[in-house]
Amino acid sequence: MGLGALGCMYAAKLQDTGAASVSVIADPERISKYRNSVFTVNGQEHRFRYISPGDEAPFADLIIVAVKFNALPQAIADLKAFTGPETIIISLLNGISSEELIAEAVGVEHLLHAYAVGMDAMRDGTAVHYSVMGRIVFGDRSRQLTAKVLAVKDLFERSEIPFFIPENIERALWAKFMMNVGINQASTILSAPYQAFKDNSPARELMVMASREVLQLSGVLGIHLNEDDISDFIKIIETLSPGGKSSMLQDMEAKRKTEVEIFAGAVIEMGKKHNIPTPVNETFYRIIKHMESA
Repeated sequence: MGLGALGCMYAAKLQDTGAASVSVIADPERISKYRNSVFTVNGQEHRFRYISPGDEAPFADLIIVAVKFNALPQAIADLKAFTGPETIIISLLNGISSEELIAEAVGVEHLLHAYAVGMDAMRDGTAVHYSVMGRIVFGDRSRQLTAKVLAVKDLFERSEIPFFIPENIERALWAKFMMNVGINQASTILSAPYQAFKDNSPARELMVMASREVLQLSGVLGIHLNEDDISDFIKIIETLSPGGKSSMLQDMEAKRKTEVEIFAGAVIEMGKKHNIPTPVNETFYRIIKHMESA
């Protein structure tokens, strides 16, 4: 679900390797638009099969949700028709709340927690380009190698999609959240590509300042991120294409609504709940909301 930069990249990879029969779930209006377009990924044309609720189709073995957060309610409504007893769902959305919302609608038994990290895919219209695919990090909150985890592991191995299964997926999700709060928002405010954050610079300092507020919250909530986690995500940023741009910056430049609510907005809300000051994210929130309105 979702044919943005991330969705196109993974759908194309699954299709190219023949490891899975790929369909894209969408509403009829969006499908009509898709069918009149030709998607390219790194210059190679891709034509996908499209299905919408009401179409005759078997239950999915795996649904990969790769939409933006503001499209999640519609995505959840659409995926219900293709969710059967054995369907596995992984959400690659930013933030730390999409799995909970999906589970409320279809049942927690379908969910594996997941996120994508280290990719530098950019979409321009229907053209997607990337130099680093990154990897999908996923796992079960039980911290066990369940049958669902092993099934997805097998698919990713056959489709040559890089992946990692951490010991504690919840902590890993928070580390990615901390990274997004920093790089997505700082790059958007500064209109800066990844190059600006590769060296010890004021841009990197601003990114880290926002991330440290997530680090503080994680301690109160029992996740206990630390400075090593910040160092680890800086190492990831250093591997990305210098001219690449964060997903939030791409949204802002395309005049799309950003995901500031699930980044700074979520940090501010948790800060108020636990009496932890979040001045950097409060500033980010106001600046980005102003940029959106302008």
